[in-house]
Amino acid sequence: MRKRLGILVAACLYYSGLVALSRTIMQRRGQQLIILNYHRASGGDLRRHLLYLRRYYRMMHLEDALEELYASTATEKKPTQDQRTPLVLTFDDGYHDNYTHAFPLARELQVPITIFLIPGSIESGDYFWWGEGQRLVDRASVDEVMLEGRTYRLGAPTERQLLSQYIDARLRHARSVAERETFLARVRDMLVVPASITVEEEAGRPLSWAEVRKMEESGWVSFGAHTMHHPVLAYLADPAEVKREVAECRHVLEQQLGHRVRVFAYPIGRHEHIGEEAIQAVREANYTWAVTTVHGINTPQRDPYRLGRVLGDVSRHWLVMAAETSAIWSMLSPLWKALIGQGESA
Repeated sequence: MRKRLGILVAACLYYSGLVALSRTIMQRRGQQLIILNYHRASGGDLRRHLLYLRRYYRMMHLEDALEELYASTATEKKPTQDQRTPLVLTFDDGYHDNYTHAFPLARELQVPITIFLIPGSIESGDYFWWGEGQRLVDRASVDEVMLEGRTYRLGAPTERQLLSQYIDARLRHARSVAERETFLARVRDMLVVPASITVEEEAGRPLSWAEVRKMEESGWVSFGAHTMHHPVLAYLADPAEVKREVAECRHVLEQQLGHRVRVFAYPIGRHEHIGEEAIQAVREANYTWAVTTVHGINTPQRDPYRLGRVLGDVSRHWLVMAAETSAIWSMLSPLWKALIGQGESA
């Protein structure tokens, strides 16, 4: 119900001309930069998203767009006759489907994209930890498991959900990467997950270095840093580990790619997940810019280490994405929430 209502509202905004009007107003407000935040590239209609974005926005690689945004004098700015608002398409984490789905579209449609990588995941080949609660429970070979004083009966859907949520919470709030990995290994052993890989699991595995290099060689894909192992930086107990996660990531990426890496993306990325120590670590590691997942369209006055992004998701209808990027969606957010509330209570 909520999804259908969202598409209906977005369609009204688009076909009434309000989305186009909002785009025009944005262009006239001066220098602004939209950074879209995607993760997966499969499971939706990324092609339709890209066709829309390519038509109405000036799509750029992230570093190029940020250099333009923060150029301090008129003589430093790259002249362009294209007055459309600059937009960058970013993908966090480096899922395999960024290679199988986003990369072919980027080449075909000539749309630049930027992917934030986790070197530790690339090197281990392990599944990303934040999806493991659900995946391990779904593929468990046991009927019952006792974990930290509680027994979960996996034949009951409610019990399965509770176990998945508990695993996710423990992994997210780990006080170190070592603590997280130790707990995850124990859970994997207890649930006895088969070694066979499903099609969905293959799409969700990390990229390989060979895939990364092939994408970069095309000229349509650029890369940024996303920590070595994707901990929630604000939850780490040791400030030294925060610094290692940030600095080592850049070092490894620069070794693998053969050039400087200047942009960092905070894992999870909201204020409560970052913390001042992480922001200081990013500065000390000599990154030039850092992006959050806090909603926002960027101007030259924005803190370069707290850049905002706009949610992107291939499962969303392109009309919703069009309204979101035009900024009219967030302007009408109070009304939209009221409509959703009424729809859900009906």
